Amino acid sequence: MTFIHFQDVSKSFGQTRVVENLDLAVEKGEFLSLLGPSGSGKTTILMMLAGFENASSGTILMDGERIEDLPPHKRGIGVVFQNYALFPHMTIAENVAFPLQMRGMSKAEIATRVKTGLDRVRLGHLGDRRPDQLSGGQQQRVALTRALVFEPKVVLMDEPLGALDKQLREEMQLEIRELHRRLGLTVVFVTHDQGEALTMSNRIAIFDKGKISQVGTATEVYDHPQNAFVAQFIGETNLLGATVDASDTEGTRLALEGGTSLKAAPGPTFRPGTAVMVSVRPERLHLHTDARPDAIETRVDDVVYQGDHLRLHLSRGPLRLIARAERRLGAPAVGGPAHVVIDPADIAVFPA
Repeated sequence: MTFIHFQDVSKSFGQTRVVENLDLAVEKGEFLSLLGPSGSGKTTILMMLAGFENASSGTILMDGERIEDLPPHKRGIGVVFQNYALFPHMTIAENVAFPLQMRGMSKAEIATRVKTGLDRVRLGHLGDRRPDQLSGGQQQRVALTRALVFEPKVVLMDEPLGALDKQLREEMQLEIRELHRRLGLTVVFVTHDQGEALTMSNRIAIFDKGKISQVGTATEVYDHPQNAFVAQFIGETNLLGATVDASDTEGTRLALEGGTSLKAAPGPTFRPGTAVMVSVRPERLHLHTDARPDAIETRVDDVVYQGDHLRLHLSRGPLRLIARAERRLGAPAVGGPAHVVIDPADIAVFPA
């Protein structure tokens, strides 16, 4: 059931168009991440939904009602910012109580909701402290509680974990995901961190220069990117130039640099001679020590230890590849051969 709908929404700052003809639907109870590089328009979209920016054109619906003319405090939306935006002169309990006071709730109701909210994030014993007496992770929990305490229809999060260290960030990712599931929240989450989006989201909308490049589940955007931008931006990939030798319902035969040939599974067809881009994830390169008829013989240029895996730099003439190998299989010798087999189903082909 569509809960939020951007219909042909555009936003310009002066002569600069930052969001262009956006059509995007968010389902009730969904966790949707807006992912993209800096300047791709994702934060502007969040601010228009929150009411802090006005759309230049188009319509924004929530639960079937237009909200462009509603002030922020009447939209029923909770917002969590990257810098927490806690009031430094207030205690933690007072920070959480603030949106309830603004809505005219009774003192008894406020006290009950503040206690329940802080207990939920395991901070009930710190209600009398001020923000500067808490760690970054604790402050983020307070900001999250303040956004949830008035039971909003939607929670918007703008890079909320960007200021945290890696371990704490990963803990908070799981904590937010669990709150989303337990409370049935509708969450719109802005990030430029691909791993964060893949971990937390039901769906991901990937933006480039104010437009959506692809919307889908984590599996869809990672395993089946629709264009070269998505393939490069989500995770790591080998993005190679190629020419189409033949293309039909049985697959596409590709010629890479240096005369290397590949066969891609059936998909979009191309005219012979068409210049295309080929994407293959590093973990989809299967390495063998012995020569095989279906293998590409490469040279091992470097082996990089990455803790849980090995990152291999391979070459064949002008062709350069990155492969990911399990440590238990052992490291091939630098300067030695590696025979690479690629399943046709693991090759994505896009127009150049």
